[in-house]
Amino acid sequence: MKTFALATALLLGTASTAIAQDLSSFYGPPSEVQDLYTIATAPSAGRIQSDIQTLVDFGTRHTLSETESDTRGIGAARRWIFAEFENISKDCGGCLEVIYVSDVVEGETRIPDPVEVVSVLAIQRGTIDPDRYVMMSGDIDSRVTDPLDGTSDSPGANDNASGMAGVIEAARVLSKRKYAGSIIYAGLSGEEQGLFGGKIVADYALENDWRIKGVLNNDMISNITGVDGVTNNSTVRVFSEGTRANETEAEARSRRFTGGEVDSPSRNLARYVKSQGDQYMTNLDIMMVYRLDRFGRGGHHRPFNQVGIPGIRIMETHEHYDRQHQDLRTEDGIEYGDTMDGVDAAYAAKLTALNAITLAGMAGAPPFPMNVEATGAVQPSAKLTWETPENADNLAGYRVHWRLTTEAEWTHSRFVGKVDEWTFENLVIDNYFFGVSAVAKDGSETPVVFPGAAGRF
Repeated sequence: MKTFALATALLLGTASTAIAQDLSSFYGPPSEVQDLYTIATAPSAGRIQSDIQTLVDFGTRHTLSETESDTRGIGAARRWIFAEFENISKDCGGCLEVIYVSDVVEGETRIPDPVEVVSVLAIQRGTIDPDRYVMMSGDIDSRVTDPLDGTSDSPGANDNASGMAGVIEAARVLSKRKYAGSIIYAGLSGEEQGLFGGKIVADYALENDWRIKGVLNNDMISNITGVDGVTNNSTVRVFSEGTRANETEAEARSRRFTGGEVDSPSRNLARYVKSQGDQYMTNLDIMMVYRLDRFGRGGHHRPFNQVGIPGIRIMETHEHYDRQHQDLRTEDGIEYGDTMDGVDAAYAAKLTALNAITLAGMAGAPPFPMNVEATGAVQPSAKLTWETPENADNLAGYRVHWRLTTEAEWTHSRFVGKVDEWTFENLVIDNYFFGVSAVAKDGSETPVVFPGAAGRF
């Protein structure tokens, strides 16, 4: 009787599992990834504070500063970052490949003489689709008032030791996990001299056929009190370009008649960051800013945008200009300089978490749908078609999205399974924007891909 009961229990257990799998297949993948809630609270403010302090203690990290010293200058700083990535790799059994990417720059306004601009990258290879990447970057270098002053103390606590510390902390958190796609944790140099580190790394990525689907540029993520007098630790800005910088004349002509001015891959990457934050984090409002960067200014995502790689800037909401690009001094009772007293490590940890859940979501997702196209002119219904790339072993299916043309974010979606087309019955294509995302079996999902060249990742 006991043998019969055991056999019956095993049979029922197997049947229950099969039924659950069938139901999962019928109803679609989970609507949320439980581990992302854990990741959202994992970054440590204490570790970030310590890393910012270490970077500040190098005195200056100016691109033109000392490179031979072990205690001062950008050379010491980048070697320390390299060593930190290697220590993280040891803790995860060698899961990170740590490399330098560099080139010599000269004859530029802010780099008149030859200087080797060196960035540090740690690569966490994916298990299914290792040539697909998402990158989180911070800047190694700092500066004072004179952009050519490579000797004066330039702490660069918030700008941008905070972003660099966030990248290192994200590596500590995510390296304990495995993902389908690859993650790059990057410390970029030469930002203050003309975004040269980003350009060098972008060129390196293209030369090595890296399919980078998103660059999350973190520049100043620890200041909560602005020059406008506002103190705010619960809002973050996400900047993104509206149209692809490298579109051809033919693509621009097509976009003019079919839409896509606010649906570049960078813009839909920004929407993805917001949706991840809204889903998995509390007490953080994500403000999407529909600009490439701050008014008339630039950041290290721009060189990637320039060659067609989606990229956005994540940063604090209220900047304090007295603490940016300033010699250390006191004038008329005002203290100038980017020092540790302008750092809020808890806020930096919160923004690091936003990056981490975005990296994990994108790296855990299947390959992005390819060659997405929309049709339906003078028809009662719109239609989307797309293709499934290789290395899609974790694909559960696709989700289609739509919104009114005046909506800032995607408002409607439906999981449609493992198909390569979908017809939106009685939705006239003139009145809506459409897109599609790929969903993994665990619920991880890509950003929405807008049809045509305008939205192609």
